Amino acid sequence: MSLPFVDFQTGEALLDWPGFAKALAKGHEHPKASVDDTFLYRGEDTLLSRAAWIDGLGMAVKTATIFPGNPKTGSPMVNGAVTLYSDQNGMPEALIDFHLVTKWKTAGDSLLGALRLANPDSRRILIVGAGTVGASLIEAFSACYPKAQFQIWNRTNAKAETLVAQYPETAAVPDLRTAVEAADIILTCTMSSTPLVLGDWLRPGQHLNLIGAYRPDMRETDDQALSRAQIYTDSFDTTLDHIGEFKIPLSQGKITRSDVRADFYALDQFPEYDPNQITLFKNGGGAHLDLITGRHILDLWKAQDTH
Repeated sequence: MSLPFVDFQTGEALLDWPGFAKALAKGHEHPKASVDDTFLYRGEDTLLSRAAWIDGLGMAVKTATIFPGNPKTGSPMVNGAVTLYSDQNGMPEALIDFHLVTKWKTAGDSLLGALRLANPDSRRILIVGAGTVGASLIEAFSACYPKAQFQIWNRTNAKAETLVAQYPETAAVPDLRTAVEAADIILTCTMSSTPLVLGDWLRPGQHLNLIGAYRPDMRETDDQALSRAQIYTDSFDTTLDHIGEFKIPLSQGKITRSDVRADFYALDQFPEYDPNQITLFKNGGGAHLDLITGRHILDLWKAQDTH
């Protein structure tokens, strides 16, 4: 049996950001996911597999190969695919392009957090980091905040200018503090191990949305921001004990577990926008989000009449 394969271009044509944010929310109405990760290594090369099972949505295994030497020979460093399996009988159902799922899962995760917490009339959105995720965030947030102006800050300003050239509606900014102070929504997507956005810069009514940190030693904001903000996340299981943004201040007693008020399994506890509060959302990712994303893509693909 040959499995259907949904490639990047096909998937992009099927998806829209407001609809995808709704699908992510709906996916969390199912029972809580079971998730697990495995890593295999050969020198600098890595095979990463992330598995999830959600009762009612089925199973997914997202496999990534990371070969740092590939760019020297003209091949992408990261490759992979997402395999979906039936919830009824465990049969394989489809392969979905790895980069398609990762793009929409990552940006859509933060978009859903912002749609629940940020000012719905946000006019100034700052993206801290000018990599691939930064580009996805421009696309996602411009679809849901059509009146907003986008600013890009990057440690290397030339990289910010390169991204701005691809998206004419954006502007590169040289001073991070000034840009943070003026923004309604701040989106961080860096590889920083030390805080970049400081709590002293924040003001009531702002929404800080943290995406980049994924290791126990990584942070994009400081303890002051955590102490001043109402804190939310996508998943307690993938953030509290695994990512430095929470793991470090928790271990030092700067915050407690109860300070992180809710995750996506309790979206009804995400409050309406309050101009007197600072809100903070941590995007931790997880294989369950890959499963929800992949299932949504496959459902859209099946709904077509062209196959």
